[in-house]
Amino acid sequence: MTGSEIRQSFLDYFKKLDHTIVKSAPVAPLDDPTLLFTNAGMNQFKDVFLNTGTRPYVRAVDSQKCIRVSGKHNDLEEVGHDTYHHTFFEMLGNWSFNDYYKEEAIAWAWELLTKVWGLPKEKLYATVFREDDESEILWKKVTDVKPVQVLRFDEKDNFWEMGATGPCGPCSEIHIDQGEGYCDKQHVPGHVCAVNAGCARYIEIWNLVFIQYNRDEKGALHPLPAKHVDTGMGFERVSAVLQGKASNYETDLFTPIMAEIANLSGKEWGNPAMKPAFSVIADHLRALSFAITDGVLPSNEGRGYVLRRLLRRAARYGRNLDLKDPFIYKLIPTLVDVMGKAYPEINERIQHTTTVIRSEEERFNEVLDRGLDIFEKLATDASSTKNIIAGADAFRMYDTFGFPLDLTQLMARERGLTVDESGFAQEMDAQRQRARDSHKFEMGDSREWDVLSKGTDSEFVGYESLEIETEIRKSKSQDEGVILRLAQTSFYAESGGQIADTGEITGKGFRLQITDVRKQGDQILHFGTFIEGNSISDSKVTATVTREQRLSTARNHTATHLLHKALKEVLGDHVNQAGSLVAADRLRFDFTHHEGLSAKQLNEVGWRVNAQIRADQSVEKEVKSYKDAIGQGATALFGEKYGDEVRVIKIENYSMELCGGTHVDRTGEIGYFRILNEESVAAGVRRIEAITGEAADLHMRKEAHLLQNAGVLLKCRPDEVLERIQALLDSRKELERDLKKARQSSTQSDVDGLLEKVQTVEGIPLVVQEVQVSTVDELRTLGDKLREKMKSGVGVLGAVMEDKVQILCVVTDDLIKSKNLKAGDVVREVAKLVEGGGGGKPHLALAGGKRVDQLPSALAAVPDILKKQIMS
Repeated sequence: MTGSEIRQSFLDYFKKLDHTIVKSAPVAPLDDPTLLFTNAGMNQFKDVFLNTGTRPYVRAVDSQKCIRVSGKHNDLEEVGHDTYHHTFFEMLGNWSFNDYYKEEAIAWAWELLTKVWGLPKEKLYATVFREDDESEILWKKVTDVKPVQVLRFDEKDNFWEMGATGPCGPCSEIHIDQGEGYCDKQHVPGHVCAVNAGCARYIEIWNLVFIQYNRDEKGALHPLPAKHVDTGMGFERVSAVLQGKASNYETDLFTPIMAEIANLSGKEWGNPAMKPAFSVIADHLRALSFAITDGVLPSNEGRGYVLRRLLRRAARYGRNLDLKDPFIYKLIPTLVDVMGKAYPEINERIQHTTTVIRSEEERFNEVLDRGLDIFEKLATDASSTKNIIAGADAFRMYDTFGFPLDLTQLMARERGLTVDESGFAQEMDAQRQRARDSHKFEMGDSREWDVLSKGTDSEFVGYESLEIETEIRKSKSQDEGVILRLAQTSFYAESGGQIADTGEITGKGFRLQITDVRKQGDQILHFGTFIEGNSISDSKVTATVTREQRLSTARNHTATHLLHKALKEVLGDHVNQAGSLVAADRLRFDFTHHEGLSAKQLNEVGWRVNAQIRADQSVEKEVKSYKDAIGQGATALFGEKYGDEVRVIKIENYSMELCGGTHVDRTGEIGYFRILNEESVAAGVRRIEAITGEAADLHMRKEAHLLQNAGVLLKCRPDEVLERIQALLDSRKELERDLKKARQSSTQSDVDGLLEKVQTVEGIPLVVQEVQVSTVDELRTLGDKLREKMKSGVGVLGAVMEDKVQILCVVTDDLIKSKNLKAGDVVREVAKLVEGGGGGKPHLALAGGKRVDQLPSALAAVPDILKKQIMS
């Protein structure tokens, strides 16, 4: 079977067993900042396991895009050095949410592997947690696996946890014995091939996790309210097994990419020395492309820092194949051919992904060669000492040349060297610390909720009402305030780029100022501080949203939809939203585009948005199925997670997007739209900041007032200001030309005066003088003229500008050749005397200094400095 057929076969098998096929969540969980990347299929169901969210189904099946590059689940170092590890991979999984449990999960897994896919039963092994008697009994009861091939292991191998805290439970893994020829550690002393022995002969292909606990921040296990099944099968691994390949990289999931790398490099993939480079490049290409497609951009922190590491690592391996020019971006079309049908988003965003990767490659290539040269020197120095590269030097490679620590370590290992990691850590700044911290998975506040009334909670009714009578279901104290969960709420929780509502919740004997509202799964949490009273005595309350803030926010949110559509009309359909902020006072809209917008394009975008506002189009809000909405042409935002039912915002005859935010009823309510700024925020991503409504009106009035004041100052009408300014600029240019001519004439006379003060040092003419000039350019011009007039000699000129010293040295060509005199050497020694430094070319060099009072004595020392230079 092909890889695509294997994936589909898995989905179809569980669909027949009443499982709902679920779309893969984004590889970057943009709604969960506590998780660096989606590293397992269960991530998108975390709220279900914690009982903070629900799904309209109890059985699910999917193929989840995953990246493992940090924390406990980090496979980066193994990539390229074995046949089955990846940073990006697909995880096939089936799920039970308090429905079936161990017996069905084990029986169905065995049936799929042995009956549907035909794997030999005698080659399969099952492992269980050392305390899980139930699973061992079930393996022997509901399957015909050999009893001696059911093995027990401890927590390291058979207790699954997503992170330091969170949902977890015992697991049962299925391994296959591929035969002696698959062992990759035959030459390791003492190695014995066995399940969980770390070689490629016995390889895990499926993990059946039985989630029944939650581990808190203290490490204690607590039973979950319901038991769940979470299985994960490595798609690349099982494809290799079913296709009879010795390596995942030999399956049809990778061979087209390998062929294109060979085509670009002229190297043979079959060459054992080349295989690590081919594997790393192919693997990292997949991780980069899917992460960028889902909204992550290379940067110096968090997820972006990981992407930058992966790209630079792949570029460095490309040098092993003599690929010195940017090349990774050229592989993207091949990747789309392989995976675009299963994941159409990578085809839809191919231009954006290509632009980002190419730009990042070009940026790294600018410093790569220089960095490699520096590393060669460090490696040579380390080889002559203790074979250790100092931490400070490794940090310099990172800070100056953009080499992540693991890349420096990789190159060091190739030379038989190590890197002083502790020294590097001492030098590392806060940006790396933030990147490390960002992958920690925290479950948050573990304090229990106080129950004030019974029933369901967190029903949002704020689309229809800004003030409602409701009940507090649960409360929890925090710092100087409380967190509340209401039966119904009119407060919008921060989501989709829109800020949270503010307002008040009042009850008997108390009044709370609500400063923030957040989502936790299906729950809506209200963060409040007491402005009357100090405790909650009754559950019945009135929830009131600040009306003006909500209306201003709604104006800005509807305006982002108009802006999105207008950008597509002016720039092209490749434009897609890449992030947004919708606040009451402003909006910020990030979008994919490869270059800055011209003034004409910005004006056109603004005109189109305001045309829709003037047309007073109706803004319809409707809930429908995701399938129907997409089929009718609604735009879904990349990186967002949608359920089966979605809210559609349709602006009459213009725009239709999936959106859960608040909006006006007609575009005319926006009033006026004004773009304030357009800029780049990352490779291939632009940002527009804008305002609407009252804020736009005030801004326009302020500009009109400034224009009127400018007219008063220039003594003209407001409509004549531009013409008057242009006339002043033209007049200034003419004056500057006259001044330049005058200065050139003055410079000539200055040079003649300097030549009258020539002294001789060891037979060489020398001019040393403090001069009066206004700019460094004037000092250079004077030095050039002096050098030209001297024919043969050395000139040193000093000047004071803005409380700093500037020293210029010039040397004629004959002395550079005959005496090996260099202006940089001379000026550097003089600058030391004014607590400064500098340098330049042999014929002209410039230095600066702080000690203005020392300039006369520094110039007096020039003859002695020159004499030493001549005699050395």
